[in-house]
Amino acid sequence: MPAPRTPVTTDISGQLVFLGTGTSVGVPVIGCGCPTCISADPRNRRTRCGLVLGLPAGVLLVDTPTDLHSQLLRERIGLVHAVLFTHEHADHVFGLDDVRLFPYYLGHKLPLYCEESVETRIRKSFDYAFADAASGYHAGGVPLLEFRRITTEPFELLGARVVPIRLLHGRFEVLGFRFGNVAYCTDTNKIPDESWPLLAGLDVLVLDALRQKPHVTHFGLAEAIDVAQRVGAKRTFFTHMSHDLEHAATNDLLPAGMELAYDGLKIPLT
Repeated sequence: MPAPRTPVTTDISGQLVFLGTGTSVGVPVIGCGCPTCISADPRNRRTRCGLVLGLPAGVLLVDTPTDLHSQLLRERIGLVHAVLFTHEHADHVFGLDDVRLFPYYLGHKLPLYCEESVETRIRKSFDYAFADAASGYHAGGVPLLEFRRITTEPFELLGARVVPIRLLHGRFEVLGFRFGNVAYCTDTNKIPDESWPLLAGLDVLVLDALRQKPHVTHFGLAEAIDVAQRVGAKRTFFTHMSHDLEHAATNDLLPAGMELAYDGLKIPLT
């Protein structure tokens, strides 16, 4: 049965929606019986990290996590106008095939905004979608995609100014992004000196906080709190969390103005 030409979709204008707030293995963790993994609190169910933002000229998807299909259905997001990538790791890229319907709705290829390393990974992992590899598939069998290279220079996207923020994720260079007075900095354990000024004057900071202890590629919770205090945003939400951080118990210990994000949380874009 062909897809409808006019998708049914929720209006998220002026909002940021957390599609997923979990680490690469998700929460619950397969085979784990810890209190967080067996919790009845829905805020402890964390799919892989991603966002959608209702910008002036359309819906922007940040990353294509491996849980993308279920996330978009859960939030009733039926149309995305562009995708923006933080980096090339599997949990942030491997849901890409689930965007196949969007070019059909839009009537043109879906633009993917990313650095060269992300494009290289996508072209390798989804080779069937490009060049001669796509010729043997039926119409609609592959995602129709168009790469748009970004750097650390600000650019316009869907009627908004996007400011890339260089972050370090262990030995990998990744990007965070600032949209107005909201910044999204997932998958990082170090903010380079040149990036700190880009985080000044925030209303909202979304920041990596993997677990209680430090990690070689992610901030531990205490480190993330220190960063949040230095940034001084009015509100800070922690994301990319493992099952080490039980939602209610961890929130009770956080400083004022800081809290754990959760799947489905919506906040206004300022």
